[in-house]
This record gives sequence, C-alpha cells and structure tokens, in this order.
Amino acid sequence: MPNWRTAAYLRDLLMECGVLPRQDRRLLLFQRWLAERLAATTNPEHEQFLRHFAHWHQLRKLRAKADIGPLSVSTVSEHRQQTTQAGAFLTWLTCRGSTLAATTQADLDAWHAENYATRRAAQPFLRWCMDTRRMPRLTIPYRATTNPQPMGQHQRLTALRRVLDNDAAPLGSRAAAALVLLFAQPLTRIVRLTTDDILDDGQQVHLRLGDPPSPLPEPVADLVRYYLRSLPAHTPAVNLSTHWLFPGRRPGQPVNTSTLRDALRDLGIPNQRARTSAIRHLVLQAPASVIAKALGYHDKTATRLVTEAGGTWSRYAPGDHTR
Repeated sequence: MPNWRTAAYLRDLLMECGVLPRQDRRLLLFQRWLAERLAATTNPEHEQFLRHFAHWHQLRKLRAKADIGPLSVSTVSEHRQQTTQAGAFLTWLTCRGSTLAATTQADLDAWHAENYATRRAAQPFLRWCMDTRRMPRLTIPYRATTNPQPMGQHQRLTALRRVLDNDAAPLGSRAAAALVLLFAQPLTRIVRLTTDDILDDGQQVHLRLGDPPSPLPEPVADLVRYYLRSLPAHTPAVNLSTHWLFPGRRPGQPVNTSTLRDALRDLGIPNQRARTSAIRHLVLQAPASVIAKALGYHDKTATRLVTEAGGTWSRYAPGDHTR
C-alpha cells in the first residue's frame, strides 16, 4: 500500500486477530523509516557508515529490548534522532573539508559548540565510530544535566485536588494525572497498565504497580471506579483490545505516550516535575526499598532519590521484620 499508515494499521489488525505473527510494531516502523532515510542519503560513503551503524548497533539494541517488552515511542524516537544527527555530523565534516578517519579533537569540539541543542544525539554514533576504529579515539565534550526543579509538596497536592475537581476534563486524562501525582509513575509505564491491574474488592481499590499492590486513597479510588465503568464493555472493530486501561486507536495498542503527555499538559500537570516531587516525598515517608518494590522502581534509583531528598537509610528499623 502506498500509504504506510494504512499498511501499519492493517498489519496491526491482522496481528491482533492472529492472522500474522506478533512483532513489535514500533520496531517495524523504525525499519521502514530507516530504509527511506538510507535511500535519501546521496553520499555513498555516508550511506555505508549510516547503514553499518544502524544495522550493527541500533537495530541490535532495539531487537534485544523488543524481546524483553514492547518498545516505547521515546526509545524509537531517540534512535531516529541518533541516525539523523549521525548523518548531520558526516555532512558537517564534509563541508569542513575533513573525513571521519581524519577527525581531530578540534573538529569534535567545534561540532559540539555549533550544535549545542542536538549534541547528545550524535554521541552514540561517535562512540561507535571510535570503538570500531572508524575515527581516532577522541574526548567527547560532556556537560552534566540535572532534573528540573520538582514541584513543592503544596503545589503537588493543589494540582491533585484540581484534577479531581475538574469534571469537564476527560476521565482518562484525570486518572493518568492522578497516578503521576500520587505514585510517580512514568507515562511509558502508565500506558502499559491493564484493567486487570485494578483490584477492587468493593471496599478498597488497589493498583498493581509492584509487590504489594498500592492502595488508592478514596477520592482517587472513586475516580478510577468511575473511569472503569466508562470504558466500553464491547470493543468495536477499530480497537480490539479491551484489556488496556488506557486504550488507543490502533488495534491491540494502548494510547500513545505523547498523546497522554499532551493531555496532562492540557490539565496543567508538568509530568517530569510532578513525578520528581512525588517520588521524593514517598521515599521520605517509608524505606526506599519498600517504595521501590511497591512502585516498580529499581533499588539503586530509590536509594539515589533518598539521598537527593535529604533522607538516609538509618531510619530503617533493624531486626527481623517477618513477624
């Protein structure tokens, strides 16, 4: 089909129905984009470099990640940006009158100075070229980046109250915003939640993020109950997956993370700042290992967050906690 979106939709539909074997759709879309990107490269030498980098480095990593779980939009977008900036670096070198093998430290410093906004995307290609001896071993300029300033505790609670009281906003957006503000969940994990992850015994609602499931406070629990009742009982033909908590428009796929991010932005919720504020507050209320296990975070990440928030491990009571 000449329209790739039509072909992708049909392939998703056939995979969901079991006609075609399941494959990661984002990996397939990246391969299609890569073929078009390489075909548009006019310099044969540049095309060869990009092809080797994409097939032996990027696709190998993407296939390994796809074997573990579905690829996220941000992961594929990052690899596209890496390929694009790799081509931009090769073109910049040619205009500078140099080649990859003749690259000097002055060239590398000048590239990072002139391309400040996109410097990080080209670094995987530069490291790969050095590791494969396609260019000399040079020092890549490094500049540390930090997370944005988190919301204050009062701001976070005010934002949560505003989300709960905003009856005019879509229920799905409000429920997702509550999970970010309460449990510091990344959007890539929120979109993979299913209706089976909501445990409701009639008295208390729990959300299965880790072990044990996390209880939802009553205002948020009512919102989630109402949202679940609003989901269609019978999925139409355009969307065969009823198990996603936040279903998308494509067959068998949840909502896109960028779509959900835009929805939270419309509610006035800064995703990154809200997550940082929530997790820092949580690790100060309970041992980091408990928070990490319950919310699906890594122990090392939780430990680092405790240090950043000013907490210590000394508050963890010693002794046998099995009784």
